[in-house]
Amino acid sequence: MASVSGTYLPVVVGVAVIRDHVLRLLFDDGTVGDVDFSSEEWTGALAALGDAKYFGRVRVDAEAGTVTWPNGEDLAPEPLYEQARAHPLAAV
Repeated sequence: MASVSGTYLPVVVGVAVIRDHVLRLLFDDGTVGDVDFSSEEWTGALAALGDAKYFGRVRVDAEAGTVTWPNGEDLAPEPLYEQARAHPLAAV
């Protein structure tokens, strides 16, 4: 797990598209949660992410520790982590 001065810096280690514009993310501390972008209005450089088929081409960028798309766009892992923690998956 990455940290600076004891502060956890989230690193995405797994991603799955569970439905249009909804990602299930796994972080290196074991946190798993869903992040729903279905109400997001993608504009400017991120406009391509508005297309569900293109959005579904998401991958983990292991070097950056976040998710990325073929055009090189990525999302900061910190807000993804906070959203995933707000919608966690519990082991059953």
